[in-house]
Amino acid sequence: MSDKDELNVPAAKLPHFEKPIDFRASFHWRVFRIMAEFVDGFQFLADFKKTVTFFGSARFDEKNKWYAEARKLASLLAQENIGVISGGGPGIMEAANRGAAEAGGDSIGLNIKLPYEQRINPWVKKAIAFHYFFVRKVMLSYSAQAYVFFPGGFGTLDEVFEIITLIQTKKVSGTIPVILVGKEFWQPICEWIDEALYQKFATLDKEDMNLYKLVDTAEEALAVAKAAPLRKEF
Repeated sequence: MSDKDELNVPAAKLPHFEKPIDFRASFHWRVFRIMAEFVDGFQFLADFKKTVTFFGSARFDEKNKWYAEARKLASLLAQENIGVISGGGPGIMEAANRGAAEAGGDSIGLNIKLPYEQRINPWVKKAIAFHYFFVRKVMLSYSAQAYVFFPGGFGTLDEVFEIITLIQTKKVSGTIPVILVGKEFWQPICEWIDEALYQKFATLDKEDMNLYKLVDTAEEALAVAKAAPLRKEF
């Protein structure tokens, strides 16, 4: 048999695959997609030189006092030419974007792509969406010169402790303030940190108690955010 005959194999004798191989489902494709999301995210954020990121419950509506306070703070920031970043969803995120948009400032949303329900709130004027939750979380962690936390649930607590840990371990600049708005919500948590973690179990150092600032009003939060220096990363 000649080389030509060996190459001329009937289709019926070719190897059969049960399913076509989709490169997009491979590990290598996921790596490229993750890299692309990081590049796109950092490039998007680089256009905003002075911003504050808002965190808090997605369950609050406009009748909630913390929704109103977040909306007010965002408006005050916009009047100071400071952009407002949120996760782009409802609740505190919507309040932040709404306040910024109403004041004519940069209203920015870092959204997540979900199969069905995730919607970007109508007050977001500039947005980017991410496929991976962890990429979006990194963008939120590196997106601003100040972080403002309103009352929220497990997600909000996860975000505040992660950012405090990044500052504590010097992965994020210690000049970036973490602002906790709402003493009736945050004071018991701060007291537990002080009494249990610092005093009783000695799992924190004294200087760790200064990694966050507790305030009660939009005006107090504004004063702290305005005093923060620009992020050097960008």
